[in-house]
Amino acid sequence: MWCDTTPRHLAGPGDPRHVTQALRAAGWKNFGDPDFPHVVLASPDHQHTLVLEPVPETYGSWWRISSTPWGGWHASFGANTPAEVIAGFTDALLRPTPESAPDIWPALQAAGWTYERDERGNEHARHPDGITTMERSATLDSDHFAWTAEVALPTGLGGHTRLWHAYFDDRTPDHLLAGFAAALVDPAPVSRGRYDVPHSHLVTQVERGAQGDQLAAAHDARLKAIRTAARKARRASALTTHPASAPGAETTMPAPRSR
Repeated sequence: MWCDTTPRHLAGPGDPRHVTQALRAAGWKNFGDPDFPHVVLASPDHQHTLVLEPVPETYGSWWRISSTPWGGWHASFGANTPAEVIAGFTDALLRPTPESAPDIWPALQAAGWTYERDERGNEHARHPDGITTMERSATLDSDHFAWTAEVALPTGLGGHTRLWHAYFDDRTPDHLLAGFAAALVDPAPVSRGRYDVPHSHLVTQVERGAQGDQLAAAHDARLKAIRTAARKARRASALTTHPASAPGAETTMPAPRSR
């Protein structure tokens, strides 16, 4: 029985195919070893890679996404990061880069998160639940900034245990971070099996959500839309790279002169 589960940021990992099959639909190729439990995807232009590799530590980075040129960016996500939230990041990677860089914080503030900035330029936002945060901060011994997002559950002894964690270096494009933030605060429920969540007391599950065939149809529609968008992008790129000749611009042979 599938349930509408809210809030999505506490709903657990979900189905990784929500991310991986979307990238495959956009033309990414799988270079993983079929005899090893991991997925290695590369974009058609070989500029970006995604690795999904389970590790023994539950809270380790199972997902790793990066741009491959020297000096590129890197992002990673823990095992329990909801696939729908990761897809906010990867779906943005499939879309054209916007002309102006979006601001990440307004989306969080509009969803009721508190926002603070200190004198060093560190920025921090906290969800009303008190356990979910997103921040851009420098290390104590340098001015190198990095982005993090996490859900940290109190242990009752003054400490915290991490449910999931995401990391983005400061070279990560703003529109990808904005896509992640928008998916993180999206109030729409996600589909999970009854109690198929890390902590059932943190979420609300309603058994009137989409079921089997409906979920499959919605996933197929998502992949179809991504394939269509990818084909349009490839055609637009081809026209830009090899523009068609303008009408009437064909070279004509001069007519022979009469003797």
